[in-house]
Amino acid sequence: MKFRFTLQRRLFLWFTLLFVVLTGAILFVIEKKEVATIYEESTNKAVLIARHTADRNLQSILTWDMDRLQRDADRRRADAPLYVVFYDRYATPLVTSSLIAGRPDLFQGSLLRERVDPEGFIAKSRDIVLFGRRLRILEVEVPIFAEGSPDKWGSVKIGLSLEEMRAAVLRTRRTLILIGLTGLFLGLAGTTLLARRIVHPLRRLVEGTVRISRGEFGHRIRHRPGDEIGDLAASFNEMTEKLLASRRETEEAQRLLVQSEKLAQIGRLAASIAHEIRNPLTSVKLNIQKVLEDDAFPEADREHLALSGEGIAQIEKFIKEMLNFTRATELQKAPFPVEQIVDESLKMMADLLRERNIVIEKRLAGGLPEIVVDGDRLRQVLLNLLRNAAEAVGPGGRIVLSAEGAGGRRGRKLRICISDNGRGIPEKDWENIFEPFFTTKSLGIGLGLSNARKLVELHRGKIRVIRGNQPGTTFEIIIPIGRES
Repeated sequence: MKFRFTLQRRLFLWFTLLFVVLTGAILFVIEKKEVATIYEESTNKAVLIARHTADRNLQSILTWDMDRLQRDADRRRADAPLYVVFYDRYATPLVTSSLIAGRPDLFQGSLLRERVDPEGFIAKSRDIVLFGRRLRILEVEVPIFAEGSPDKWGSVKIGLSLEEMRAAVLRTRRTLILIGLTGLFLGLAGTTLLARRIVHPLRRLVEGTVRISRGEFGHRIRHRPGDEIGDLAASFNEMTEKLLASRRETEEAQRLLVQSEKLAQIGRLAASIAHEIRNPLTSVKLNIQKVLEDDAFPEADREHLALSGEGIAQIEKFIKEMLNFTRATELQKAPFPVEQIVDESLKMMADLLRERNIVIEKRLAGGLPEIVVDGDRLRQVLLNLLRNAAEAVGPGGRIVLSAEGAGGRRGRKLRICISDNGRGIPEKDWENIFEPFFTTKSLGIGLGLSNARKLVELHRGKIRVIRGNQPGTTFEIIIPIGRES
């Protein structure tokens, strides 16, 4: 498997390098300052010891009491230096500690100049071999002045071990290393979490783009708002919603295009049928009517001719419906009260409903505004749906016609529902019932609902079958209110 230098690995590597460099630089600076501080403290301590030794032996220097100087140089105390060297005013060694009596490299040569300030001193560190081991020492030399005398009477040099300072530096270094390792561990953990926090949403975005490329426009990416990645995921979801809406619009446009092509074909077919059938059919119809006007014609034959006349009327109705469906419809819009259109539609259906003993219930919400529609076309849609409902419920059935505002707080759309308690329409046929020539009836050519959808869509509305709580069928019509239609 080929190794991939992924974004998460790159982030982890760069964050780790950055953290190591910054942590190393910080620890280096801290160590340098700590070492400088410890060295300064050791130097101050050595200067204090040297000045105390000089003050303590000032009288011995003035009186040249070498024995007393020797005893002081060889005296061992807890805070005493490793060795002490007394010089005269000419930088010649007078007394040195017995420990370094055979080490001229340690006591020969004074560090101070001939003329020096009474408060001045010289300090330097060096490595020596003593007691068979290598030691780091700090040599400090201070001048000796008699009170009231401007001339230097001598000087004292001490050698102070820096092993304690070295031990303190090592302890500090170990502490800093431990802090650095702890910080590195925490930094690596934080870097891993940060890399995952950045990369995982990006992976979800990549997966989302792959699924979108496969046509899954309903896919959504979970995100936490408040940061750039969350904004990116929100923008991605918004993009998919727009793509989904665009896809639906494209499918709807394709459906309308196919339907238009069907209508064009039906129109050509209807024109041909009207041309080839209508004229001969009219002649047949007129001849049958003329024969029926003859009182001498036998009654039995009269009944057969009457049936033929009904068949001719059915053919004329079929031709008329096809021509009406395929003919380009131009709406004549005007403001109409919703109650007026509903009442006029129910009035035109009153005789049929009364004849079949069908109960009609009208539910209109209060305060419905006027709608800008073609009143005749909208009544035609309602009559078609009411007629279908009456045929579905049969004698003694029940139909409910309701209207209310919809589409937001201001109700910028009108929602009309026609429900019945008939046998219902199988759900598998819900999408097909609006197609031309699709019908579940023994009679009819299946253009009624197609024409209803055509008229509703001309008003920039929608019509569909919805699932109700009761048995039967519910048709829903949504059309814009006002000039938007």
